[in-house]
Amino acid sequence: MRTTLPFRKNEVHTLSITGYTAEGRGVGRLLGAAVFVPGAALGDTLNVRILKTEKTYAYGKIEGIRTPSPDRIAPDCPQFGKCGGCAFRHLRYEAECRAKEQRVRDALERVGGLDPDLVQPIHPAASPDRYRNKAQFPLGLDENGRLCAGFFAPHSHRIVPCEDCRLQPEVFRDAVRAVKRWHRETGESVYDEGTGKGRLRHLYLRAAMGDGGVMVCLVINGSGVQNEARLVELLREAVPGLQSVVLNTNTKRTNVILGPSSRTVWGEDHLTDTLCGLRFSISPHSFYQVNRDGAERLYEKAAAYAALSGNETLFDLYCGTGTIGLSMARKAGRVIGVEVVEQAVADARENAKRNGIENAEFFCADAPKAAARLKAQGVRPDVVVLDPPRKGCGEALVHTVAELAPRRVVYVSCDPATLARDLKTFSACGYTLREATPFDLFPRTAHVECAAWLSR
Repeated sequence: MRTTLPFRKNEVHTLSITGYTAEGRGVGRLLGAAVFVPGAALGDTLNVRILKTEKTYAYGKIEGIRTPSPDRIAPDCPQFGKCGGCAFRHLRYEAECRAKEQRVRDALERVGGLDPDLVQPIHPAASPDRYRNKAQFPLGLDENGRLCAGFFAPHSHRIVPCEDCRLQPEVFRDAVRAVKRWHRETGESVYDEGTGKGRLRHLYLRAAMGDGGVMVCLVINGSGVQNEARLVELLREAVPGLQSVVLNTNTKRTNVILGPSSRTVWGEDHLTDTLCGLRFSISPHSFYQVNRDGAERLYEKAAAYAALSGNETLFDLYCGTGTIGLSMARKAGRVIGVEVVEQAVADARENAKRNGIENAEFFCADAPKAAARLKAQGVRPDVVVLDPPRKGCGEALVHTVAELAPRRVVYVSCDPATLARDLKTFSACGYTLREATPFDLFPRTAHVECAAWLSR
């Protein structure tokens, strides 16, 4: 493809890094064009090899560091840059948080046309390491025919071996090692994506970080594995807090990790964890925030923005398994949760029952249609909580929420750009952004969460 850029592929140029992309790549300007470079740090001066050119921008890789950024540190993981999981392991954590806060400010100003000073200082994580309570390891065979577990390299299905990821608790490493030992003893077959044959597909791990329990789930192409008793024995010896060993059956040739059915081999069929003072059941299919401690602080801020006094009707749209709405239920008169995933709605109802919450109801529907239906029924919310997926709410739902005329809207977002776009639409509908607070729920990755408060 012909390019209009004044430089070409494979050329090496000096580049000063002046910012970051939403994916965490460094960005600099070369002869007027943007060049995106993974592993770069704001303030770096680099020798960069051009890898790919488009009409107005290019991608490059670091060939050498001429002048390092004062924020640059030596990565503490040998897989950094290979597995694709971390974007900022080469930065001091304080610099990573500054970059994420700035990303939210820039989005609100450039996309939403809003005052960036409404963005409060970011809430950093208590620790940038060992915070994830869930891991999904694809399984394969190395060059010696031994079981390997790790993560897919970016844009591929090539497994980068990594049994001890620094984002995950050390107990997950213990589980991986126990499963590998069991495989050496049994020689169980490993799934091949090309042929669709072989048994072991994924190792799926969950931990109740508040209560300490661990679930080990093997995703298999079949209904059982060799010597399940020995697998349980090795896991019980190796994994502190083990409460559940599950086999999940996925026989379809698909990229979806979990299959529809599971069988508990040992222990419980679920974990139980405490979040915001409530008890939640966690099964292989349950949605649960990956960073429990960070989620508690995010939900506390959302509750503060909701400012409930005890009598209000609260709509919790995109409610998932009900965690946000249930965490606010005891301060509300009525909670109505809406979610499009049927299993999540069933989990939300069970979570309400488990915690003795009787003023919360949940139903399965698409959020825009549900909001319109409630409006037609004359059900009016005092407060609406929105926690949409990365694509945001969209114009139709924002207009429907505005027509419901709640006095407050609390918007929890995992993407600053779609948040800013939706806030701009809310502004046109008569709602004013009062404050937005970023939270770093996913240290070392490029993701940033944000809670925003709007009033009519």
